[in-house]
Amino acid sequence: MLELHDISSAYGRIQALKGVSLRVETGEITAIVGANGAGKTTLLRCISGVQPVSGGRITYHGKDITAWSPQARVAEGIAQSPEGRQVFGPLSVEDNLRLGAYRRGRAETEVSLDRVFDMFDILKQKRALPAAGLSGGQQQMLAIGRALMSRPRLLLLDEPSMGLAPLLVRQILDAVVALKAEGVTVLLVEQNASAALAIADRGYVLEVGHVAQSGSGQALLHDPAVRAAYLGL
Repeated sequence: MLELHDISSAYGRIQALKGVSLRVETGEITAIVGANGAGKTTLLRCISGVQPVSGGRITYHGKDITAWSPQARVAEGIAQSPEGRQVFGPLSVEDNLRLGAYRRGRAETEVSLDRVFDMFDILKQKRALPAAGLSGGQQQMLAIGRALMSRPRLLLLDEPSMGLAPLLVRQILDAVVALKAEGVTVLLVEQNASAALAIADRGYVLEVGHVAQSGSGQALLHDPAVRAAYLGL
């Protein structure tokens, strides 16, 4: 579905990505793990189009989308749930969700809304309340739900378990697995490497802007070097 060919990206003089190449297969969960500052978030931002690429090429279903605008990528089925949730606090839960469907017609929006409410019942219960009043876990569900409102084929999830209690982490990751079962391809960035690799079909380890290791999720999960460096084992 997605291939990155030797992608580089910088913030001024700081080179965040240094020739990253990877692939995401249709219908799989692909995890990207690594320490803070490894370039994980920058990588997702390059794929969604909000961070410029200074070198390399991104192809999606065989099309070169390197120079495409973010909105063109959304129209082609790419959606991102950003790090830190970034919900619109004063707006209601339902209005936050509806913003994610701005490219969809009314009928499609209602279908997507029902789908999100089926997945996250707590959002349905709190649909009329301001998003700022939700707990951290509920805001994460809202951020994922907002991304799903565009009916993506490729969902980019950036640190969905950040700052959450273990029970909520499990709920969020169970939702990711359920999305895969529905046919959504997921590219998951996670500092919780153990949890991410446990559900991933494929994984990549990012170190200071380049791919240090790659393999199946299970292979990386049980790799002694990965366990020592990222799993604390």
